[in-house]
Amino acid sequence: MAQVTYQELLDAGVHFGHLKRKWNPKMAPYIFMEKNDIHIIDLNKTQVMLEDACKAAKQIVKSGRKILFVATKKQAQEIVREEAQRLNMPFVTERWLGGMLTNFATVRKSIKKMSTIDKMETNGTWQTLNKKERLMIARDRAKLEKVLGGIADQNRLPAALFIVDIKNEHIAVAEALRLNIPTIAMVDTNSDPTQVDFAIPSNDDATKSIALITKMIGKAIEEGLEERKREKVESAEGEAQEAPAEEAADKD
Repeated sequence: MAQVTYQELLDAGVHFGHLKRKWNPKMAPYIFMEKNDIHIIDLNKTQVMLEDACKAAKQIVKSGRKILFVATKKQAQEIVREEAQRLNMPFVTERWLGGMLTNFATVRKSIKKMSTIDKMETNGTWQTLNKKERLMIARDRAKLEKVLGGIADQNRLPAALFIVDIKNEHIAVAEALRLNIPTIAMVDTNSDPTQVDFAIPSNDDATKSIALITKMIGKAIEEGLEERKREKVESAEGEAQEAPAEEAADKD
């Protein structure tokens, strides 16, 4: 599994925490020192915990399940969305709707509504509507796409969440906790690491830091997907080889 170096973490500014007065005491084990009234994160701890998080992510996707990427803060949106799309993983980067996990059945209805509107354009129904009706429906579709487009293919709850900034995404964290869905998250010095299953002590505000941690989680997911694909191919080849042998045994 690809591992991040101490220097890479340093260069990306992963070690910069928040001002001392904003800290959460539960982050104390992961703080190396204080400099100019700013907490400095212990990158040795970050390395170890990032590796654990990557192993967990890899195993989840290797088993054929999905990880939902969550990052609605401006500096993280594009980074997280692009990585999720590259891996064909669901994502929420615009706004977390309350109940997105705990009331998933209702969310699925909204996703189905998007699909219904799309069908209207292909089955001829769209042509029967007047200009005003088309405009209203198109606006409705655009709103749904913006918020739910990243989970449009989700037919069931994700197996885990990867979150950037658990303080900002506290509703998502709470819903995952309520449903016992594992969480992997970047946790800065102003947050409570005990709220998530795999905390990665890191600067969750700087784009370079977000990009590096997201990239490492992405690489782990990619490895899991590749291993799953390879095992399926090997399994199919094994079955193909067994078939002639069974036929020969039957003839005997």
